[in-house]
Amino acid sequence: MFHIVLFEPEIPPNTGNVIRLCANTGAELHLVKPLGFDLDRRSLRRAGLDYRWMAAVHVHDGFAACRAALQAPGPQGRWFAVETGGTRRYDEVVWQPGDVMLFGSERRGLPAAVLAQLRAEFGDAALVDIPMRAGNRSLNLANAVSLVAYEAWRQNGFTGAAAATVRTPP
Repeated sequence: MFHIVLFEPEIPPNTGNVIRLCANTGAELHLVKPLGFDLDRRSLRRAGLDYRWMAAVHVHDGFAACRAALQAPGPQGRWFAVETGGTRRYDEVVWQPGDVMLFGSERRGLPAAVLAQLRAEFGDAALVDIPMRAGNRSLNLANAVSLVAYEAWRQNGFTGAAAATVRTPP
């Protein structure tokens, strides 16, 4: 339904949380190298990344390779960079299936060249922000991904979600 791209993620537990989120929402995860950790089975288990086998996880050698993969065999959706200082809030986007949500690395965010490429292709509306109190730097990566992914999924009727269980009080 949606594509989540982590650009050069550095902290294994953050990526592990995003993998788990993707397993539970049906989003596909794309990791852009270099990664700050190994993706072998032992490392994944140690970092809590064991949900990888329950989610669609794709690893790309660089941003250009990720862009190419998400265009084949045809355009998959619009790209949105979620970055501090974006031009509109994440909840103002009308999310559509196939949309791509791009998040930067934990320490560096997204490079200016990547932001310029998306701005040139999709306009300023492709730069999305999560509101925070003044003076704060950023949210945890996994928390930011969760906010945006669940808003997009909510707008699309939680397609694919299990039916809610109604519990009656004793």
